[in-house]
Amino acid sequence: MKKILFSAVTLDVGGIETALVTLLNYLVNKYEITLVLEKRQGIFLDELDSRITVMEYSPSNNKFVFIRKFINLLKQLRFKNKYNNKFDFACSYATYSNPASFVARVASKNSVLWCHMDYLSQYGGDKEKVKQFFEEKHYKEFSKLVFVSEKSKQTFLEVFPEMANKVIFINNLIDYKEIEQKAEESIPEENLFEKKNDETIFLNYGRQEESQKRLYRIIEAAKKLKELEAKFKVIFVGNGKNSNDYKKRVQELNLEKEIIFLGRKKNPFPYVKKSDCVLLTSEYEGSPVVFTETMILNKPIITTDVAGSEQIEGKFGYVVEKNVDAIAKAMQLFMEKKFKIENKFDAEEYNNEAFKKIEDLINLKG
Repeated sequence: MKKILFSAVTLDVGGIETALVTLLNYLVNKYEITLVLEKRQGIFLDELDSRITVMEYSPSNNKFVFIRKFINLLKQLRFKNKYNNKFDFACSYATYSNPASFVARVASKNSVLWCHMDYLSQYGGDKEKVKQFFEEKHYKEFSKLVFVSEKSKQTFLEVFPEMANKVIFINNLIDYKEIEQKAEESIPEENLFEKKNDETIFLNYGRQEESQKRLYRIIEAAKKLKELEAKFKVIFVGNGKNSNDYKKRVQELNLEKEIIFLGRKKNPFPYVKKSDCVLLTSEYEGSPVVFTETMILNKPIITTDVAGSEQIEGKFGYVVEKNVDAIAKAMQLFMEKKFKIENKFDAEEYNNEAFKKIEDLINLKG
């Protein structure tokens, strides 16, 4: 049985963490897996298959630069001495983490950097910042770079055209049976989903961080719809560093009846199933796990034009420009006409295609 290693930061709630746990639990039947985390914490730790070995590699955060560098050098030397090329395959799954990159590159000659974002969009089109980001990860030392959407792969190649033979696109694996099962669980807020006056219930779930997720767009769109006397509710599931800011803005606009915050939920899927439409208003994404989760539950999506949205347009919902007016108009259109999904998402075929590509990566010669 081949030995493979994945490195990441934590297993706290998030799309990347969800995708990682799904992938590892999928692979553990064929491979001996080690997961190295910077911090062995997160609510998804309990979701990991018990056959997966979990280790910790924590860089020092000592406030004195010299001491911090010295401690980290010792840690690197110890890790190299113990694990240098000990694995048949290694993957740095948390793209932004320099320690995760180090761990994967040391652990195997056949190492992969997994990339979850459209980095050119993330850095506002600044190619120099994209170059700096990937240089810090020693991107040239990896056997392959994996992108989770075709769009994010192509924008990477705009910056690094010479990497064309090292870059591939693989969809995130998704545990569709578990999602369907979890969607049937009862929730304490059942009454929120009781329809009054034929109202439409929109849902946004995930991390609440304005720099990427741009949830003010939903709040301001709701203000416009209320002025039109539209009958709707927006339910937010999740939390983050801007949660209190969003709540304050809702109070300022007197939208407490239209917008409801439920906080973080370990299982968001019953909320997806009970809503009419999911909203995603991000400035940039890689390929949101929200897309596949929502498609599995056969719910329409209104999303801004981010990487991965090409699979939504016309098939599973509306793709709109990144502004309040466009979002409000799409919400109004949905309230008036709804959206009929003609062909149900084939999750099994989606997974099989991704898994074959992943196995090809693992079996590359180092």
